[in-house]
Amino acid sequence: MKKTITNKLVGGMITVCALGLVPSALAGAKIEIDDVRSVSVGAGLRTTFNSVEDGAPSGSDRSSDFAVESMRLYLSGNVTEKVSLVFNTECLACGESNSKFFVLDAFAEFAFNDGFNLHIGRHLTPADRIEMNGPYYGLNWNQYTIPLLPSDQNPFDATAGRYGRDDGATIWGSFDKFQYAVGIFNGNEGVANAEDSLLYSGRFAYNFLNKEANPAYYTSSTYFGGADDILTLAFFIQSQSDGVGTATEATSFTAYGVDFLFEKILGSANVLTLEGELKKHDVDLTATMITDPSCFCMFDGQTYFATAAWLFPNEVGWGQLQPYFRYTKNEPDAFYSSSDLTEIGLNYVIAGHNARLNLSYRDGDANLTGAPGNDVNALTFGVQLQL
Repeated sequence: MKKTITNKLVGGMITVCALGLVPSALAGAKIEIDDVRSVSVGAGLRTTFNSVEDGAPSGSDRSSDFAVESMRLYLSGNVTEKVSLVFNTECLACGESNSKFFVLDAFAEFAFNDGFNLHIGRHLTPADRIEMNGPYYGLNWNQYTIPLLPSDQNPFDATAGRYGRDDGATIWGSFDKFQYAVGIFNGNEGVANAEDSLLYSGRFAYNFLNKEANPAYYTSSTYFGGADDILTLAFFIQSQSDGVGTATEATSFTAYGVDFLFEKILGSANVLTLEGELKKHDVDLTATMITDPSCFCMFDGQTYFATAAWLFPNEVGWGQLQPYFRYTKNEPDAFYSSSDLTEIGLNYVIAGHNARLNLSYRDGDANLTGAPGNDVNALTFGVQLQL
């Protein structure tokens, strides 16, 4: 039997949000040590079947591949009423012969009050909503089709962090409907950063309607109507001197932009969700940089996407149907041509983000590098479960 996780931190939100999980959707197991100390455990799984045009070894047939995209173990604990720790893992290359678990999150948390709190250790860098969602709290299945920030570039290379995480410290809090998170991190520690400069990041959000239940930056792209009417507008920025380049040629990196989420309950529990983002990467790339295999090279240009979804109120079998549409556009300033991608999908929502199925079709050449990929179409069936 599932037991809803609760905690004794300020606002009653801290531990579950530190897991990157939306409190209203989270269920797991809690072990009481004494009146103050406790340990909460959980897990997450995303597994898919993909069929990609010309993706078979023949080069001219559709591929047919099952894959475990993600397997996570969650662990958090209250040390005192205001101090907790979080330790989460992720499986890298799950299902492959070289798969292994690595540390996803490992940080201490100090809950002072609503307006000021501290994370220190390995944790999410303040960024745009889709990077703060992680894979488990996006609306669509394939949300990573725009250029990502340094700590989300390549899970196999932890030069600048991994899966949106980095080692550093973040102060965060909220004042009424305003939420903020400001952090300082290692950032790119590769050969370009000879002076060992740090990365600075921030996210500032205002909730015009109902306040989202997250500690400033752990986010979701849909609450399936469970958080009432929402209209949140956020500004985000990241910057690092010598954050891009090679040992012989380095340059600074800055990215900034805005994102919004609008969710409205209409009629008899129909739910309309609209989401969008506009992001600018400012990087002085050169031709020698992008041709050097050792380069930690970031996208230079602007990108945007827009998503619309509708959740029907009536249950069909075990869950509800949520069709959606997303359009993505990447526009590099130099070296590459523009790319775009359209995704049409259907979520079958059984228990919010804890249990949902997804069927999606995408067509285009946009991807997380920002450079155009192969212009192909793909069909994906996904299963997501969390404890």
